[in-house]
Amino acid sequence: MPRIERSANVVWDGNVARGSGTISAETGAFTGMPYTLASRIGNPEGKTSPEELLAAATAGCFTMSLGSELVHDGTPAGHLEVGCTIVMDEVPDEGHQIVGAQIRVHADVDGITDEGFAGTLERAEQGCAFATLLRKAGASVEVSVV
Repeated sequence: MPRIERSANVVWDGNVARGSGTISAETGAFTGMPYTLASRIGNPEGKTSPEELLAAATAGCFTMSLGSELVHDGTPAGHLEVGCTIVMDEVPDEGHQIVGAQIRVHADVDGITDEGFAGTLERAEQGCAFATLLRKAGASVEVSVV
């Protein structure tokens, strides 16, 4: 796979507590997505947060990794639904840190056993660059089937 580079930009006005910003993708896939401190730590009120974007990126990466592994196994998915929750918490002497990711998978796959699917999920987690990044940073990554 070739080297991949993607960029996003943030514009912020005001101080952290009362200010606000927007996040935009350089590709134009999303522009002007509002976020504030309150949307990070409280009720999002329709705004996003860096953690929500990380959750979306992790779910997207894992879905593609799982889909690839299922094709490799000769059991392509008919339908996949993957959700991710990123957990940030206070770590003593380190401040707020990403401490975990909970990935939830619903898959409609014909011709695969539960044992076979468990192995496929494990390989998909290992093949997901975002799950690997989180693990290397010391966060737990949990994958469950729903």
